[in-house]
Amino acid sequence: EQAFADKSGSVQWWDEEERKRNMARGKWLCSYSYKKTTLLVCFFNIAVALYVLRSLYASLYIYSGNVSRNAALYNPDQIRKMEESIQIRREFKPVELIKWVKALEGEFSSETVAVELPRHLKQKIVDEILQRLRSLNFSSTDIAKEQEVVESWRKEKLEEVKLALVKGTSNSTIPHEEAGMLVRALESDWAVLCEEIGLWIPAQVVNEEHDDKPEGAEEFEEEVLPGRPLAPQCHAELHTDYDGAAVRWGLTHHKDSAADCCQACLDHAKHAKEGDKKCNIWVYCPSEFGCHSPDIYQHKHQECWLKYAEKPRLNFKDKYPESYRNSHPSAPVIVPWVSGVTKMNWGAKSFPNGHLGLGFGQNAVFDRLTSVPRIFHQGRV
Repeated sequence: EQAFADKSGSVQWWDEEERKRNMARGKWLCSYSYKKTTLLVCFFNIAVALYVLRSLYASLYIYSGNVSRNAALYNPDQIRKMEESIQIRREFKPVELIKWVKALEGEFSSETVAVELPRHLKQKIVDEILQRLRSLNFSSTDIAKEQEVVESWRKEKLEEVKLALVKGTSNSTIPHEEAGMLVRALESDWAVLCEEIGLWIPAQVVNEEHDDKPEGAEEFEEEVLPGRPLAPQCHAELHTDYDGAAVRWGLTHHKDSAADCCQACLDHAKHAKEGDKKCNIWVYCPSEFGCHSPDIYQHKHQECWLKYAEKPRLNFKDKYPESYRNSHPSAPVIVPWVSGVTKMNWGAKSFPNGHLGLGFGQNAVFDRLTSVPRIFHQGRV
């Protein structure tokens, strides 16, 4: 038993020693692997850095080589010509002109700087101008008169300040230091000063009516009727309203043009039965706003009245009389109707506006009165 105990103790001692050796060997192996890894990483970083440096150096070398190869090479003759051209440009350089331009630029830049007058001086100018404007004796606004008064004050004040500045008078109401600024403000910076003090007078607009109409020409000479031209037998008269018995009411009888209305009158007379009243007067409303009439009806655009009268008589011609317009406030100044007489049997008759008719025989074509203006139709008379 003693021997067995000794043997087991020796075995334990051996195992303990073996364990210590194994631990030391493991530590050495671990430390060896860490050192190896660190060295490998360092070597790799050094290799990469060397490669990058080599690449940069190679690119710089290639770029410098390309620049040197692309550089232009001039021979002595070309260099001499370039130097001569540079010398010629320098000799012909407009030195004096450049100096004058720079001097003018300096003057203009100095002139653009407006003079800033003191506040009390601006207030004094405003008071003097208002006093001049209040002295005007007129009830209505007269822009031209106001402009004249302000301009007169400016000239008088400018002369006064210039005189005080030249003579150096001490009795002037404006100090000598402010006189120079005021001269410049009234002379060259007047528009800026007016804007600063709030002085604004609107420009006067004069509307001139150019009347190039020949003397003695009728007022409605150039008026054009819409639609197709009228036939000669229509005898159309602008701004005319004929009286007569209606054979076709225009309230329900509309036509596109005066020519169509006249044709309707001619057709009615042609197809009328024996003993019926044949149309010999047509009255048409060409105004888009309707036409005035003293009756109770509202007469609209394109109304076509067909009438008959043995002796046609004018209701109104050219303009409504002033007495008529006084009793009919809705009446316009100019007669809007267009009328015409086709055929008639009539003797001498008088017109309200002093026109004199001429006698014709049975079914004679009614010729246009000499006092009636011509009617122009889209390129033809």
